[in-house]
Amino acid sequence: MENSIGKRIAALRREKGYKQDDIAKKLNISPQAVSKWENDQSYPDISVLPALAEYLGVSVDELLTGKKEEVSPVRIVPEEERKNIDEMFFRIIVDSAEGDRIRVNLPMAFLKAAIEMGVEMPQVSGNKALQNIDFAQLLSMVQQGAVGNLVEVDSADGDTIRIFVE
Repeated sequence: MENSIGKRIAALRREKGYKQDDIAKKLNISPQAVSKWENDQSYPDISVLPALAEYLGVSVDELLTGKKEEVSPVRIVPEEERKNIDEMFFRIIVDSAEGDRIRVNLPMAFLKAAIEMGVEMPQVSGNKALQNIDFAQLLSMVQQGAVGNLVEVDSADGDTIRIFVE
């Protein structure tokens, strides 16, 4: 298989400068198991996938499929090329240190209404890492033409938060 999970594991490992022994120690498995994965003789156990993906710096989805979760960098769209803001989506991705995966996809019209009513995102998601994010300011940025990856936070608690607009 040209683009098998084993080939992806091997490529990602080499990209990071890791040895098979490094992965084995990190995951508390044998180096032979890692070798078998990379040679497509076996697959990682499903319970190992999150730790393996994290160690290799990718999502589990990317590890399994090879498809990167693409989020465009922030850019300012000229006024004449902008979509109607009510047709856009505000997306929040939270991957917590405890293993929670939160995906919020809100129409911008909903976000505008929530801000006008005084609803704050930590109240909605319960995630403390969102406390210091000014959603009204983010809305203002979008109204000025900003789209793409607006915020990326790696909290001290090990949570990863990405906020982007499409």
